[in-house]
Amino acid sequence: MRIDRFLGNLPHLNRQQARLLLAQQRVRIDGRPVTDAMAEVREFSRVELDGEVVQAGKPARYFMLHKPMGCVSATRDPEHKTVLELLDEPDLHELHIAGRLDYNTTGLLLITNDGSWSRRLTQPQTKLPKRYYVETERQIGPEYVQTFAQGLYFAFEDLTTLPAQLQILGPRSARLSIVEGRYHQVKRMFGHFDNKVVRLHRESMGPLILDPALAPGEYRPLHTAEIEQV
Repeated sequence: MRIDRFLGNLPHLNRQQARLLLAQQRVRIDGRPVTDAMAEVREFSRVELDGEVVQAGKPARYFMLHKPMGCVSATRDPEHKTVLELLDEPDLHELHIAGRLDYNTTGLLLITNDGSWSRRLTQPQTKLPKRYYVETERQIGPEYVQTFAQGLYFAFEDLTTLPAQLQILGPRSARLSIVEGRYHQVKRMFGHFDNKVVRLHRESMGPLILDPALAPGEYRPLHTAEIEQV
């Protein structure tokens, strides 16, 4: 929300009074004086007016998890263990998953309470590449590379996937980079060649790369530089 609108919503102020307060440098966001009425106030922002706290804010939290097989990318599930149960953190109900993985897919999973940040990471418009290591039941031929680069038609959604980059690593292994997150997209792409994916592991999302020091099921907070890359 814009700071002038935020202040104008306070019981004793209107929008015009809020802009006057800003011009007089009587407002601070996260400790810094603010004069721009367009400055953004987030749920994590600390807002002060004449030294009085009008919004204390709450800490933004960002975690990188190495998702193991056999748990679901959900905040709760009546049958299966969820990825949130792997975190030893308070107030788990405030957290959500940025970019889910299937039950048996492993690799990088990002968990946060910052909705704006996770939307920047996952919304289709940003076209952030997601890189996967893939193992298949049958051999992967050179024709896969060209087909994936051209895009595949998915009849159910009536759409053609955006170009994807495939690097063949071995007879039945490859590295695939896609910029979408369609339902079971990687498995369906290889399914075009009647080739079943037997292992799928996400290595990175945009600039964020799975920490090699994290064993399956382990996690760590993101560093400030990693958060600011998104």
